[in-house]
Amino acid sequence: MIVYEREIPDRDGRDIERLFDATFGPGHFAKTAERVREYSYSLPEITRIGLYNGRLVAVCRVWPIYIGGTEALFYGPIAVAPEHQGGRIGQDVTEAALAAGKKAGHEFACLIGAPAYFSRVGFEVATAGSVRFPGPQDQKRVMLRRLAASDDTPFPEGEVTAPLDAMRAEATQRAYLQRARQAE
Repeated sequence: MIVYEREIPDRDGRDIERLFDATFGPGHFAKTAERVREYSYSLPEITRIGLYNGRLVAVCRVWPIYIGGTEALFYGPIAVAPEHQGGRIGQDVTEAALAAGKKAGHEFACLIGAPAYFSRVGFEVATAGSVRFPGPQDQKRVMLRRLAASDDTPFPEGEVTAPLDAMRAEATQRAYLQRARQAE
């Protein structure tokens, strides 16, 4: 049985990066989504991991972004260990992260992914050109979902930007890790 829980950076960080490398290879750093992540920081309190017998086998990382000035959460990368692929684990870890985002009061979620797969967890393909990432992006793979927003609230539109520049993101992440260590 897989247990889904929040990320603990000091414990999970290296295993998450190894899982990304095993799942996506070194090319994942060249993707357009990485341009947003470079100037942001992940949210361990919303990110979810899947543990099987204590071993990390799945992750859905979550990042704060703005879409045309509206706050949203960016979901991904979403990875499942190769030996556990083919079931619902990717969807389950994503649903756990979506529930955490909703519980925290965030209104919107965004990801770049396969519509046939992510529509099963409530994502819709964004109107072509309405959500613009920095760099080339297949618009048919840009997806949105309402979290705490009501069903009649329109989806945000505009440029996707990160909330912080790189130096502030690093400082924020360092401060978070320091607080997490002190809390243990």
